[in-house]
Amino acid sequence: MKILVINGPNLNMLGLREPSIYGKNTYAELCALLHGWADAMDMEIEIFQSNHEGMIVDKIQAAYDNFDGILINPAAYTHTSVAILDALKAVSIPTVEVHISDVNSREEFRRHSFVSLYAAKTIAGYGFDGYRMGLEALKEILA
Repeated sequence: MKILVINGPNLNMLGLREPSIYGKNTYAELCALLHGWADAMDMEIEIFQSNHEGMIVDKIQAAYDNFDGILINPAAYTHTSVAILDALKAVSIPTVEVHISDVNSREEFRRHSFVSLYAAKTIAGYGFDGYRMGLEALKEILA
């Protein structure tokens, strides 16, 4: 089972960016956790992060016929990117959306997700552990 993990803008700044919301752990720590969880679940993962919408769209398109599932934290593009939604729909790869913070208890504009219109499941508000939950959800979806 091969999973593409996509992280959107500013997630590379974890540990520095609003630690009261996103925690003090770094992006490198998140990546290490992801690899450990994937190994324990007998999954192969590739992790990708970009601050650029077009690069995320390109990566999703390149996933066609190369990945079984996508775990995505689109970050700020959650609320703005029809292009990412359209790319996910085009490749038809099972997708789980994840957010570190509880976006539904934050500003009103964060409560709308274009990605959730396609994603099989959305997990929000569990910190880094939400990514583990997302991998577990994909494993169940793909079983």
